Amino acid sequence: MKRLKRIGFVMLVVLVGIQFIPSRTNQDKAVPPSDFIVTNGVPENIGHILRTSCYNCHSNNTSYPWYSRVQPVGWFLQNHINKGKAELNFSEFGSYSVRKQKSKLRSMVSQVEKDEMPLTSYTFIHREARLSLGNKKMLIDYLNALQDTLQ
Repeated sequence: MKRLKRIGFVMLVVLVGIQFIPSRTNQDKAVPPSDFIVTNGVPENIGHILRTSCYNCHSNNTSYPWYSRVQPVGWFLQNHINKGKAELNFSEFGSYSVRKQKSKLRSMVSQVEKDEMPLTSYTFIHREARLSLGNKKMLIDYLNALQDTLQ
């Protein structure tokens, strides 16, 4: 019994201690000229869908929930955001080559069609990020049309 108390105490000290090790944040105040919405002159309705359902994990400006300040949750979220940005970063989309832009657009369409994006684990907590059938169709149609305009 004494041993369990010691283990519990050590775990409590570690848990409290890691709260002082912050995770890096992904917040940039300015919208760069290479941003997807800026570069492509995205209509407001499509921009709203993208900002609500995609930009938190796929841009340089994440809106963090309160629980991101609790470790190790904050570290997990930051790792998830870093992986999302490595795959697609809307803040840097305009700096991609045309070939890469087309590839990313095709991938976006495919993943939205298959309900792979936004992630279920994200929409479980962020219900506003769920894509209705109408928004999904509107987004897919826009992305397909945008692919055709790129040269």
